[in-house]
Amino acid sequence: MDKRYQVFVSSTYIDLREERQSVLQTLMEMDCIPAGMELFPAADEEQWEFIKRIIDDCDYYLLIIGGRYGSTADDGLSYTEKEFDYAVSKGIKVIALLHKAPDELPRSKSETEESNYQKLQDFRDKVSDGRLIRFWDNPAQLPGEVSLSLNKTMKMFPAIGWLRADSSASPELLAEINELRKENNSLKTQLTESNAPTTIIPETELANFDSKIILKGDYSIDAKSFHNDTRYSTWSKETTWEELFGTISPFLVDRPYETSVNEFIASHYSGIDTNNYKIDSLLVDTQVLFTIRIQFVALNLITVNNEDTISKWELTGVGTNKMLEARVVRASE
Repeated sequence: MDKRYQVFVSSTYIDLREERQSVLQTLMEMDCIPAGMELFPAADEEQWEFIKRIIDDCDYYLLIIGGRYGSTADDGLSYTEKEFDYAVSKGIKVIALLHKAPDELPRSKSETEESNYQKLQDFRDKVSDGRLIRFWDNPAQLPGEVSLSLNKTMKMFPAIGWLRADSSASPELLAEINELRKENNSLKTQLTESNAPTTIIPETELANFDSKIILKGDYSIDAKSFHNDTRYSTWSKETTWEELFGTISPFLVDRPYETSVNEFIASHYSGIDTNNYKIDSLLVDTQVLFTIRIQFVALNLITVNNEDTISKWELTGVGTNKMLEARVVRASE
């Protein structure tokens, strides 16, 4: 099937007319559908909403940066940077072409205001962070750079694309897709069932929420507070499992790292006065933290995500309901 990709071309306009024209021509020669704001420069919020809808329909985002930052919106960002931020937020693959030496461009194509010059440098740094970019210093280079970069991106990251209505899928292909969809749903169900939590110890044998737990840990006070003599000490606090979960569960909504959970519990329960002393380290004992984690996992209140180097704690559906039960403010209150 003859699929075509829609590409949003983003850049400042006045200083890059020639460059944009050559890029648009290249895209059409590649059977792509170019989209941009050539004759409709963004100037207000209503037009910005229209631009976002166009970006939503695009498969790839092509950014050309020259020597100007461009006109800015009320929030101080140029519309080119706003377009870039929006495309990134939508997960659209970005192809970035940056001028190699913007300071050498003629005055008519350069920033004359210091504030905008600095914004341009910051924007270039943002675009360059964490992605491959290509440089250009002559408009004649752009067609080749666009063709090379876009072809590589399309191979590595195939997008949805567009099809003519008369090239749409045949009934046989649609039937095959439907069968694959059913098989996919069946596999998802099997996977969910196979990953369903199983409790080795019956819940009736687990400590109930009224049971006590003794939290303990250690801390050190900065040496400057005691004439260059660092002080180490310990702390402990008795509480119930219900009170503990009610306290930390809202903190778990943002799926924090386990190290952050440790610091949060220690800060809340240690009773250490951090106003008079500078605390270097305030933590829960490692074995106590392990016990808390295991107990909440056994009760199906949390799951532990180990995809990163450091584990993350996440509330389960049961945990979320328990949090609401413990922390919601009722009408009678």
